Amino acid sequence: MPILAASVFWGTTGTAGSLAPAGAPAAAIGSAGLALGGLLLFLSHRGARLRCTRAERGLLLLGAVAIAGYPITFYPAVARTGVAVATVITLGSAPVFAGLLAWIIGRARPSRRWLCATAAAVLGCAVLVLGPELSGGSAPVDLAGVVLAAVGGFCYAVYSLISARLIARGHASNSVMGTMFGIGGLLVLPVVLGTDMSWLLTLRGAAVALHLAVFPTFVAYRLFGYALRHTTAQVVVTLTFAEPAVAAILGVVVLGERLPMVSWGGLAVLALALVMLAVPTRSRRDRLRTGAESGSPVS
Repeated sequence: MPILAASVFWGTTGTAGSLAPAGAPAAAIGSAGLALGGLLLFLSHRGARLRCTRAERGLLLLGAVAIAGYPITFYPAVARTGVAVATVITLGSAPVFAGLLAWIIGRARPSRRWLCATAAAVLGCAVLVLGPELSGGSAPVDLAGVVLAAVGGFCYAVYSLISARLIARGHASNSVMGTMFGIGGLLVLPVVLGTDMSWLLTLRGAAVALHLAVFPTFVAYRLFGYALRHTTAQVVVTLTFAEPAVAAILGVVVLGERLPMVSWGGLAVLALALVMLAVPTRSRRDRLRTGAESGSPVS
């Protein structure tokens, strides 16, 4: 499934960020990847012009602001609370925000299946990522970092729902993602230019920024846009819980980290929740078959 493939790329961000030169500002690392990746996404859709109404242009701008808000809230949250806590709060809050916002604006009422799968995914993610800290104890969590992580989850939910709405109105997914991320990349440029950029001029720093731009941004969000054309934003956002699973496995394989048994149990619960969402029900299979026969997208 495209969104699971995108989550694999997103799961590399923590490992890649840990390889950045010492002293590199957290927000600047994420912003540099977004600025370059947003440019790549924008250039990739030049052949398909995005024609929008005035209201849709407002949605595009709002989505771009939410995109810009993600790296400048999530990465500082990681610096204040650590990767584990920030990841759980951001990814745990994003699908909840997405479901509530979609319900409020009247687009979709959360299904029982989605509610159960999301609850299981939140639990599995929390146990997976916080397992080491739960096993050995941890220092009090920084409240400001918690708030920043929650804001990051809210930003992710907002631009996911806006992307889904514009794509559902018939706009090409590449054009929507390219335009929003292009504007979002411009909005975070001051964060990059306004900090010490010496880290970006090193071979390691440039390699990290290039990786974040190409894989977790350009390639992943091309897949993300495609996924939004074929399923709801609530389901897509919940499926991104695969990201911390990938990050945890990379930490074990690449960085030599160890996971306690409780974390592996959380990974199993998380995998079960993802299967609940990824495998379509009979009614959804019928809609997919009907959409394929008629040539229309299934939302």
